[in-house]
Amino acid sequence: MSAPVIQTPKDPVTREQAITDIIESIALEETGLAHIINAEGEKIQKGKELACDISELVALNASVKDTLVNIIKIQMLLQFKLEEIAKFIPKKEHECEY
Repeated sequence: MSAPVIQTPKDPVTREQAITDIIESIALEETGLAHIINAEGEKIQKGKELACDISELVALNASVKDTLVNIIKIQMLLQFKLEEIAKFIPKKEHECEY
C-alpha cells in the first residue's frame, strides 16, 4: 500500500479558513458521536426486548457503559481542541471575556 499524497492547494489557506475548518471538524466529530450514542440507545431498547435473563442485561449494560466512557474521553479531547483554537480567534473590542 502506498502512502497518502497530500495535494498542495493552488491558493494558500487563510488563517480564518483554517480556524473554520478545525471548528467544522470538531462539529462533525460531535455529530458522529451523537449517532453512536443514538445507536447505543437503540441497542438498549432491542436488548430489553430480546434478553432472556438478567445476566444478558448486565452484559448489555457493561457494553453500553464502555462505549459511553470512550465517547466521553473523545469529547474531552474535542473540548481541549476547541479551547486551543479559541485562543486564535481574534476578540472584538466590545466583547467581554467571561
